[in-house]
Amino acid sequence: MRYAGKKMISMLVTLLVVSFLVFLAFAVIPGDPAVAKLGIQATPERLAALREQMGLNRPFMERYITWVLDVCRGDFGISYSYGTPVSDIVLEKIPITLCLTGMSFLMMAALAIPLGIYTAKHEGGRPDRIILMVNQIFMAVPPFFAGILITYLFGLLFHWFQPGAFVSYEVSMGKFLHYLIFPSLAIAIPKAAMTVKLLRSALLEELKKDYVRTAYSKGNHKNAVLYRHVLKNAMIPVITFLAMTLTDIVAGSVIMEQVFSIPGLGRILITSISNRDYPVVEAIIILLAAIVVVVNLLSDLLCRGIDPRIGRSE
Repeated sequence: MRYAGKKMISMLVTLLVVSFLVFLAFAVIPGDPAVAKLGIQATPERLAALREQMGLNRPFMERYITWVLDVCRGDFGISYSYGTPVSDIVLEKIPITLCLTGMSFLMMAALAIPLGIYTAKHEGGRPDRIILMVNQIFMAVPPFFAGILITYLFGLLFHWFQPGAFVSYEVSMGKFLHYLIFPSLAIAIPKAAMTVKLLRSALLEELKKDYVRTAYSKGNHKNAVLYRHVLKNAMIPVITFLAMTLTDIVAGSVIMEQVFSIPGLGRILITSISNRDYPVVEAIIILLAAIVVVVNLLSDLLCRGIDPRIGRSE
């Protein structure tokens, strides 16, 4: 419990630092939200009144502390562009991004874990060499380029989906999930390639240790040693890597929403940055940061559950 408590405190401090840096960045970068909102109707009088209404005339720390206290109550403010509560905008878009992230991660794990184990079991064989060669190619492919290739191949050539024809989950869950398969695949393939390489290396390193030879000397079958002992010990670095990969997939989902015209958090984030809609941008960035730190917290706790020696000195 002490270890978990320290990790929780570290997570909260991280979010606080991120929130401060984000708020500070929008306070110093060029651009005036009031000017962006009024456009050609911006007169000095109207600008002064709107800045006062938005609270932009108050000191920076006063605005930041007020914002943090409001966020703690679940109030992310009002969108400058839409005039609606930011929380409503985020809640409408977050299921799309979370579904895309979840499908990408599941595809990545379904591809990488069996292939990583298989290549480790058949080290040096022809299948191992072929998989590693293909793996290297996929590792070099950026997700956005994979998205373009998948759009061309499955959308324009095979007509398995219609590029740009996104269907909301509120309209049809089946069509919604069908459309997300292709951007999820574009995100998953490069991450799966990296995970295969890491898992293979971790397993091969464990297979060289003394306890493996001892297990073989007792008459254990190769599969029994691999799945009962080696895989468990190799999973600690793999879990840490998977947590890092999941955070990368979150970022990849934001990018892939642009490629496949998916109206998730990524689309609204880019639009809000362009419109200087800082309450929406701040809320989305803090939300994404929260997902990252929670994933890392769960990863640390899972690794501690596998090996209680982790963090014993903390």
